[in-house]
Amino acid sequence: MPLLGLGYLSGSWLGALSVCRIAGVEDPRLAGSCNPGFSNVLRLHGRWLALATLLLDAIKGMPALWLAMGLGLAPWAQGVVGLSVLLGHSYPFWHRFRGGKAVASAFGVMLVLTPWVALCCALLWAVLAWRVRTAAVASLASAGLAPLASVWLAPDYVIVVMAFTALVLARHMLNIQRLGRGDEPGL
Repeated sequence: MPLLGLGYLSGSWLGALSVCRIAGVEDPRLAGSCNPGFSNVLRLHGRWLALATLLLDAIKGMPALWLAMGLGLAPWAQGVVGLSVLLGHSYPFWHRFRGGKAVASAFGVMLVLTPWVALCCALLWAVLAWRVRTAAVASLASAGLAPLASVWLAPDYVIVVMAFTALVLARHMLNIQRLGRGDEPGL
């Protein structure tokens, strides 16, 4: 299906790399957590570059999803297109499969497919990031909320949201280990 390829290609554009190159600052894969995502860019280069990274990573897969919806694909097929965006972000071929953790990209995908679920998860993420000051805790809790919220707010998408959550949790295994040891970096 061509939309899967489009999803993967759009997902594999890592917003953090573009933002940091344009700003003339260090590649986020070379410092901090070495993750090309919002949290690492925030710690390394400040809130404006982090917000630009978040925006790019959230919107990059939307055209593929709008096409899937416009073609009248079933919710599960739309979800597979969304999953291809997340896989592109997490495992980009051009960057030797070293990508991000898919939190911002999952937010963007869910904003198109399940907007109320996405907004509930974003609210939880913001509250936890503010109170706990640890992006991993906020991300893991938000990912855990997504399938539960989708049962109520988007029942046709529960299975695909569970797949998104599984990917985000898998991408955070090192963070989970660091949280267990008490040495996860804060925001």
